[in-house]
Amino acid sequence: MSLSKQLYIIISIIFILIFTGNFIISVKNTKEYLEIESITKAQDTATSLGMSLKTLLKDKYDPEIGSIINAIANRGFYKEIRLENSFFNIQDSDLIAASKDLDNSKWKVSNVLIDERIGKLEVIGTNDLEKELLALEDGNIKENLSKEETKKTYDFIANDSYNHVKNVTFSFTATNENGKTINTSANLNVDKTLVQVSRDEKFDYVPQWFIHMIPINLQEQSSEISNGWQTTAIIYVSANAGDAYAKLYEQAKNAIVYALVAFVISMLILFVFVQYLLKPLKRIEKLANSIAVGKFETIDELPWTTEIKTVALAMNDMSRKIEAIIDKLNTNLENLTKKLSCDELTQLDLRQNFETDMKDMFIQKNTGYVFIIKIFELANFAKNHTNKEINSFIKKFALILSTTKLNEDSKIMAYRFFGSEFAIIAKDFTDKDAKEYSLKLQKRFEELANEYIKKDIVHIGATPFNPIGTIPQILQSANEAYEKATLIGSNEIFIEEHTTSARAMEEWKELIFDIVDNSKFNLKYIGNATTLNTTSNDIIMQEAFASIKDKDNLDIPIGTFVSIAERYGKIIDFDKKIITKVINNILINKISHDISINLSIDSISNTGFILWLEKTIDEHKAIAKQLVFSVTAYAVAKDVEKFKFFADEMHEHGAKVIIKRFESKFIPLNSIKDFNLDYIRLAREYTNNVTNDSSKQSFIEAIVDLTNLLNIKLFAENVQEDEDIETIKKLHVYAASR
Repeated sequence: MSLSKQLYIIISIIFILIFTGNFIISVKNTKEYLEIESITKAQDTATSLGMSLKTLLKDKYDPEIGSIINAIANRGFYKEIRLENSFFNIQDSDLIAASKDLDNSKWKVSNVLIDERIGKLEVIGTNDLEKELLALEDGNIKENLSKEETKKTYDFIANDSYNHVKNVTFSFTATNENGKTINTSANLNVDKTLVQVSRDEKFDYVPQWFIHMIPINLQEQSSEISNGWQTTAIIYVSANAGDAYAKLYEQAKNAIVYALVAFVISMLILFVFVQYLLKPLKRIEKLANSIAVGKFETIDELPWTTEIKTVALAMNDMSRKIEAIIDKLNTNLENLTKKLSCDELTQLDLRQNFETDMKDMFIQKNTGYVFIIKIFELANFAKNHTNKEINSFIKKFALILSTTKLNEDSKIMAYRFFGSEFAIIAKDFTDKDAKEYSLKLQKRFEELANEYIKKDIVHIGATPFNPIGTIPQILQSANEAYEKATLIGSNEIFIEEHTTSARAMEEWKELIFDIVDNSKFNLKYIGNATTLNTTSNDIIMQEAFASIKDKDNLDIPIGTFVSIAERYGKIIDFDKKIITKVINNILINKISHDISINLSIDSISNTGFILWLEKTIDEHKAIAKQLVFSVTAYAVAKDVEKFKFFADEMHEHGAKVIIKRFESKFIPLNSIKDFNLDYIRLAREYTNNVTNDSSKQSFIEAIVDLTNLLNIKLFAENVQEDEDIETIKKLHVYAASR
């Protein structure tokens, strides 16, 4: 996850935590405030109403009482306003009147009872006291009052759980003046409510989930109304929670809207800030990626943030140091390459360079001549001269080969194979040029012979370059010419003439077209490459090799086939068919390791071929990483820019790229970092007999260090000897094929 995303997530989490905490606290405080405000207002209203109704309660059923309470309730702030009598009195006459079992006789009530679960009765007074007071005043009255019945008054007190019971059954015993006794009951309405006005709680736009989530508890408030020392009534007021919910919901909604707006604005500001903050980091990332692919740049515009500036300076320092290390490695490799490819005594290129240049002749479709030159009887000469004299003679001999030119534009390259054997490649020479050049060489060698008083010093054989032949065939022809020169005489020359090919070019053309168009070739998988520094012997890469035969079922050298196919424009079609067969083979046989596919420079330089290849890779994404497209070092050297483009395109589509037969002569070592490579496969000359050659070991060790720095895996090609395998394993080469 990118740093910017992490910052956005962290800031968002912090913002949400802060907002959530503030929101909860704000809503809680607002809720408590609204509850207190509503309860206080309800209490104030109850007190005020109690004072207003006090004078009217002489008649508790006065209609003006209801008018006043309705006027207050209509304001809508209250859920309920209720005026209740402070007590409920029952007299004997009430019981007699409510009983269905008693007639109009005079009855005396006794043993009044109710269900104890509902409440209790208290006798609060009789007319006995009144009688005694009147009797004191007037004896006659006393006599009359004594004849009257004693009447009782009861106070009904309901239990808490039956506070809202309206009808209560009273059991009692009634006795009339005739002495008749009846056990009966009376059902009386005991509701103490005098006036009650209720309003529904309305939540017009407050969602139900909000009400359930945040309960508001508004307790009923009351005020007692007294008449002297006695409480005559109680006024109850309940606040309407709808108003409180509306205010609370509005406040919560505004808080959320504000938070969202603040969050969006904050994130926009953060985005601008993070982009500005991370801009230096992106430059550092770009520098790191550049270093990874071998481009050692530096950051010129240093960031102002101290920590990032320190990292940028460290990256600049690392880039310079790695570049210095690679430059040093390149210098060492160049020196080692020169030592491996040049003869120490004569400073002429060795045979491996001759073969490389011959390959280049095939690739470039050059014409010319190949000369084989040998010092005659060097062993006998050495018997009669000191080592210093022998070395001086060989140096002068080699100097003639390297400095003799037909003209200033002559493209002549001289080589020392070993001992007394030398060779020359003369590019673009005609038959006439070859003869004139041979005569110049002969003249100078005769001068050297006179200097050393040696009559027979050299013989020269020459053969024309055959673009559809092979290197061994051309060398064999040149050696045959040399043998013929030795038969002619001292310091003589023999030049082979151009011969007609075994097949006419038209026959070659017909054969090539038939093979490519009809896919008349087989694929073999050779060069099983395994890693060297692990215990696993699993194959990690094979090379797809085309086996091609002519009409006589004889093998056609692949180099000859490719050269002629390039001449007649069939090499691109051939490469396409190879790729298609490889992909099908991977899919059918479920191959899990990489397969390298050789491509010609004509193919990787062709835009149409690259587009076809990209489409083909995209159609087989699952195996794209197993396709390793291989190009020889001398083919890369022919058009470096096109190879770079090809390598970049292949990596964009998930495939890999390898340079095979790598030789520093074709690709300068300081140019490796410019290529987007996955693998490099060394030419076999660097690993052949490496155990006994310290120069080769030093070269491999240096190139291993270089490729490790550039994140490129190094392969060794066609290593035959077990001891050579062990040596390159100790040098930490990634893998090798045998």
